[in-house]
Amino acid sequence: METQERLSTKFVKAIKDGLFELRIEYGSNIYRVFFIFDDGQIVVLFNGFQKKTQKTPKQEIEKALKIKEAYYADKQNNRL
Repeated sequence: METQERLSTKFVKAIKDGLFELRIEYGSNIYRVFFIFDDGQIVVLFNGFQKKTQKTPKQEIEKALKIKEAYYADKQNNRL
């Protein structure tokens, strides 16, 4: 694993509402992991999945958005 100062657009894609997708290739498999920025830092890696189709499954995006909402609710209530 490597630490990078900047994320290349080759590996990162903005999805919606501050949600981003990290693209990972491992062997012949392609994976996606959702994440958000908080105060300019990557904070949380959310749900991930193996990419099998060209389009990101809508249910995976919705799941990540719910996790994002829970993260900010916990942060606001000092549960983090």
